[in-house]
Amino acid sequence: MTQKKSTEKKGLDYGMLPGLAGYQLRLAQIAIFRDFSEALGEYDVTPGLFGILVIIEANAGLKQTELARAAHLDRSTVVSVIDNLERRSLVERRAAENDRRSNSLVLTADGAALLKKLKRRVVDHEKRLVEHLTEEERGTLVTLLQKIFPEHR
Repeated sequence: MTQKKSTEKKGLDYGMLPGLAGYQLRLAQIAIFRDFSEALGEYDVTPGLFGILVIIEANAGLKQTELARAAHLDRSTVVSVIDNLERRSLVERRAAENDRRSNSLVLTADGAALLKKLKRRVVDHEKRLVEHLTEEERGTLVTLLQKIFPEHR
């Protein structure tokens, strides 16, 4: 039996971290964002921007304030996100039908075309993320995660 040399580094002890749900969620988030970036990096879209585009597509005419609530962002952050998407000709602000002081949001033709491409890539990305899970395990994981933030189902 050979003993390790005293100069060899001992494995790093993570203490209580591996048993914490938050720590495991953070590691999962890092893996998710890394894969998302590799899969969609050429489009210069983050998971957050993708989510914004999906919400706008599903709710054409959505007001900026409603988008802020749906995306859990403050109003000033949403304004800068929409400014960015407008500069890229992906989203258009229009005067809201019943409230000319508010803007409603719609995808442009370019935005809709881009989102169609992104959705296909995101489906593949999602498959990679859960490839080691059974369909039942995937469903259980989603259900359990929804319990952490129940008002966002």
